[in-house]
Amino acid sequence: MSSGNQNNTAAQQQQLKNNIRVNLDRCSNFMRQFRDPESRELTKLSANQFMDVWSHYDKDANGYIEGTELDGFLAEFVSSVNILDVGPEVVSDAMLAELKQCFMEAYDDNQDGKIDIRELAQLLPMEENFLLLFRFDNPLDSSVEFMKIWREYDSDGSGFIEADELKNFLRDLLTEAQRDKEVTEDKLIEYTDTMLQVFDSNRDGKLQLSEMSKLLPVRENFLCRQVFKGPTVLSKDDIERVFALYDRDNNGTIENEELRGFLKDLLELVKKDYDAQDLLDFEETILRGCDFNRDGKISKKELTMILLALSKHSQDDETKSK
Repeated sequence: MSSGNQNNTAAQQQQLKNNIRVNLDRCSNFMRQFRDPESRELTKLSANQFMDVWSHYDKDANGYIEGTELDGFLAEFVSSVNILDVGPEVVSDAMLAELKQCFMEAYDDNQDGKIDIRELAQLLPMEENFLLLFRFDNPLDSSVEFMKIWREYDSDGSGFIEADELKNFLRDLLTEAQRDKEVTEDKLIEYTDTMLQVFDSNRDGKLQLSEMSKLLPVRENFLCRQVFKGPTVLSKDDIERVFALYDRDNNGTIENEELRGFLKDLLELVKKDYDAQDLLDFEETILRGCDFNRDGKISKKELTMILLALSKHSQDDETKSK
């Protein structure tokens, strides 16, 4: 046998051994396959690899790694540094509890006791462009901004962000984040497919309002604040702050995207999954009951009535639950 054939055979055998090792690693410890065999450091994950990790640990596909899922991820994340599986004493219950506390303090930004996909993206090393899609260091100030972006990218007015529209959104997002680099079309398609896998919870191949809002988060739903719950009496200042938050052009009324942003925040208080039709139906209901002068806008007086009704409804719910 010639030396060239021998070299090819040796290379093939080595590749086979590597494949076997990766497959064994996947079975015993899912995270180990993503560590460098020599340095044991995590290698940069592609968009598809990151999705594999997320799907593996978010076993119930509810959008969070929590409870036993989180325990399993942390245990495998730590023990994957070892080349081979070792006894359970490597990550004892006490060590896991301490690790979980430190981990949650560092990465659980919203302190809800579970890890969402954006928080996981901060922990795992990923290719730079894909990571940028999760790095909203400056989230949107309000749902008014969200609704303006929604209108811009829902170019066909279908009430959904379809794959091509999502790809345009991701392209613009990356272009704005790094003006000196261009993302290839193939990468954009990969990112679009991955983001649909992550955020398209009903698997219809497009994003509805509630799904897009998870991809493009707002800093805070102001209507979730404690002032709108319980026995607290709404003050004039409370009303003024809410009105200023939604009346972005300061013209004295809440209208168009301002109104839809306000209604989106209201809708989120009662409905987890919602689409553009839900928002339209809700708009008709609210305007029919509160738009006293029938101008299709919300004045400060009309907003006051809505917020007082919201506060009273929250108090009634709290009384019933006791």
